Amino acid sequence: MHELSLAMDVCRITEDQVGRASLGLVREVGVEVGDRSGVEFGTFEFCLESLLSAPPFVNARPQIERTPGDELRVTYVEVDDGDSSD
Repeated sequence: MHELSLAMDVCRITEDQVGRASLGLVREVGVEVGDRSGVEFGTFEFCLESLLSAPPFVNARPQIERTPGDELRVTYVEVDDGDSSD
């Protein structure tokens, strides 16, 4: 099941972007998955949801956008900055 490995890579990329100390503040991770990428969408979504809902991420949500191409990329990482006006 390479979808688990891909989901783990998304988590690693997220950690690289925000730093280990801020992983608990991650609220959402945006990912584009192309229909021709070779990724089984449902399995990937399940794996990513499972990994992001567990420590060290706590309650982050994946926001997966399906596209017609062959891409698979992290598009953004939303972090809770503590500002309640957001």
